[in-house]
Amino acid sequence: MKEMTLSRQEGQAPVGKLLDIVTPLHKRTKRSYIDRMVDEKVHCMLKAKEYEFDYWDGNRRYGYGGYKYDGRWKTVAEKMIDIYGLKADAKILDVGCGKAHLLYEFRKLLPQAELVGFDISRHGIADAPQEIRGSLRIQRAQAPYPFCDKYFDLVISLGCFHNLRIFELETALKEVERVGKRKYIMLESYRNELELFNLQCWALTCESFFDKEEWEWIYRHFGYTGDYEFIYFE
Repeated sequence: MKEMTLSRQEGQAPVGKLLDIVTPLHKRTKRSYIDRMVDEKVHCMLKAKEYEFDYWDGNRRYGYGGYKYDGRWKTVAEKMIDIYGLKADAKILDVGCGKAHLLYEFRKLLPQAELVGFDISRHGIADAPQEIRGSLRIQRAQAPYPFCDKYFDLVISLGCFHNLRIFELETALKEVERVGKRKYIMLESYRNELELFNLQCWALTCESFFDKEEWEWIYRHFGYTGDYEFIYFE
């Protein structure tokens, strides 16, 4: 597994490891970048940013185009249990959990774990698997989290934080850092002009278009010391 530890900079704690957990799933999907860009993109962005039915289960032009579960998150849950040494009674928080399919897999693998997920999408939470729905709540990622310091063994966030603006990122990252003993964040980024162009074509909800080095700077600047991953639109 590819990993990298960033060196300490003056007055800043080092960020954790660069991981490769979700990227294999991301690469399984084929995307037509230009088609999305010329399909009334502004209208589709506004609809997607409602984060309700159209975003999850409406037409593909508004988001996922039908977010039905196919079991793909099991391997991600297994990797995280292994990487972070999660025990049977682990406490796990998913920030921006969506339909909570990853928490659902944690529930099956760690049935005695304390699992919590929150999201701003009422449709997403209402359509989560029944087995995990009672552990979910409506809340913004950039609002204070109602948990004490270092309450969770692991805090994760997948595909959420690039939807926040820079001042919102400060609050969200500091809250993740505060409530988690171990942390992992995955978001969209780019390494070159082609990937930036593809991301700009494809993204409907992204507010923070930063390249890999910029994100790493932001993590250090706001005191985030957890692990991280980027997905790219190659």
